[in-house]
Amino acid sequence: MSLVAFQGASAVRDGPRPPQRSADVVSWLTIYLIVLLGIPTRLVIGPLGSAGAPSMLLGLLSFGVWFVLLLMKRRSDPFLRFYPIRWALFALLLVSLISYAMAMSRPINGDEVSPADVAVLSLLSWAGIMLLATDGIRSRQRADDLVWRIVLIGGLMAALGLAQFLFELPFVDFIRVPGLTEVAPPSLFVRNGLIRPNGTATHPIEYGAILAIILPMALHVAFQHTARPLVLRWAPVVLIGAVIGISGSRSAYLCALVGVLICVFTWTPRLRRWVLAISTVGFVLVALIWPRMTRIIVGLFSDPGEDPSITSRTDSFSVAWSFLIEHPLFGRGYGTFLPKYRIFDNQFLVQLVSVGLIGTAALVGLAIVAMSEMRHVARTAEPAAAMRTRDLAGALSGSVAAGFVSMAFFDAFAFPMTMGMVFLVLGIVGALARLSRDAETQWH
Repeated sequence: MSLVAFQGASAVRDGPRPPQRSADVVSWLTIYLIVLLGIPTRLVIGPLGSAGAPSMLLGLLSFGVWFVLLLMKRRSDPFLRFYPIRWALFALLLVSLISYAMAMSRPINGDEVSPADVAVLSLLSWAGIMLLATDGIRSRQRADDLVWRIVLIGGLMAALGLAQFLFELPFVDFIRVPGLTEVAPPSLFVRNGLIRPNGTATHPIEYGAILAIILPMALHVAFQHTARPLVLRWAPVVLIGAVIGISGSRSAYLCALVGVLICVFTWTPRLRRWVLAISTVGFVLVALIWPRMTRIIVGLFSDPGEDPSITSRTDSFSVAWSFLIEHPLFGRGYGTFLPKYRIFDNQFLVQLVSVGLIGTAALVGLAIVAMSEMRHVARTAEPAAAMRTRDLAGALSGSVAAGFVSMAFFDAFAFPMTMGMVFLVLGIVGALARLSRDAETQWH
């Protein structure tokens, strides 16, 4: 496959799309996506308890499938070539497993063992999705198809949140899946007298983080997938933007802002001016039509020192430091830090305590490598398709950034829906980077 062939696949198609195989890795990942976002996290396979989330089981199965494929490959096969993002993931897995093993080898509270086991299984599940996407997506067109499906399902998820806000009903109580047990009743959250939608997620913060992750990809689809109907490709952007706006969540606002700002760098000056003008008009209209919402949003940022949710997070730094100095390198043990000790509402603090400085560096390094790979893909894009490729690379970078920034606002590893989405996006990043590097190798 030449470099031209790889980039040529990214060109906009205004005619009929060629037929695809009936089933491949993208089809499997689509099933995972539907299960991940469509089944409320309160529904699990009862006998398995916290390890019984359907998305976790699909992820573990994906890891098994990827490992079998690895064993079937020859040493000289491209499957075993060096790809930075894959090795960044392996580094995170290795450090986490070392930390877990060290915890299990010393005296440990009995109630920490089971949560640590589940944490390891969760990490392997997310890694399985990422690895299968990285090595199993065989073309740029199939990567585009998966991005489109993420955006479409994200739009539907936003529509559910909008309905929750307008009708003040959870609606997810109508979702029943045979064989799954309800571990908690559906509920809605309220702030400042307004409903905070949470879709199928556990909490509004998780819901807002997921929508913020999808928003950059939704903008890419709206601008670049011009072969699709105008309404269909713009509806997810409008719905996601509207629900983030009414979420009343600082984390959703900040994560969405970070994700979109990264996209801005890949846009043309004309497009930047156009988006800025439309956004300004939209904000002014909201301020005029719904001043209460504007006051609520401004109030969330106007006096942070008096907000208990913020002071709780800032007070956690000293607590985390007291744990870190006891086990600075590999932490006290992956998955062993329980909420009964402290709820940090900051995954990076949890990482510092549970896997130490090395484990936290591995997590941050995964994000840095992913964004670096997208920069490489954008820089080496073939001129005929450079604009679309740069836009996709920027969108995926924005999604990765939004996902990792969200980890500073809640204990993200305890929310499988968010992390499943983060690792799925990382898998698409890995696939595009692999296709680009393989094409460069054959070209040279």
